Amino acid sequence: MVGASATIGATAHAAPNVTPQGVCGSAYKTVNSAPIGSLGTVYLTYNSSNGKNCVVTIRSAPGTVKAMSTYIYVPDTGEWGEDYGNYTSYAGPGRVYGKGHCVSWGGHIANVYVQVENSNCAALKERRVTSVR
Repeated sequence: MVGASATIGATAHAAPNVTPQGVCGSAYKTVNSAPIGSLGTVYLTYNSSNGKNCVVTIRSAPGTVKAMSTYIYVPDTGEWGEDYGNYTSYAGPGRVYGKGHCVSWGGHIANVYVQVENSNCAALKERRVTSVR
């Protein structure tokens, strides 16, 4: 009966073996990641042909619907990409043009949140914060 409940509660994001490239596209290469406790990982990817970053939050064990989010922000330009909702396996993608800019990004699964600020740029030191709310 538990399996039936999980299937009924599934949303459009119910895909096993999800990868950052499967969500963002094959041209996007993973350039950074941050664990969200033991629940999953948020991935930052970059496409060198178009200068865009893409971020996706992927659960370690897909299953019943949980609140999830993913976001990316470019402080220099104010550009923002995000996705949030109740999903079974991943949230995303969120995309921004990030070539030559620092990016701030993160996501959450259930009550565990991760924020990475000033990431992937030589000018500033990256700052990571994980919190349980």
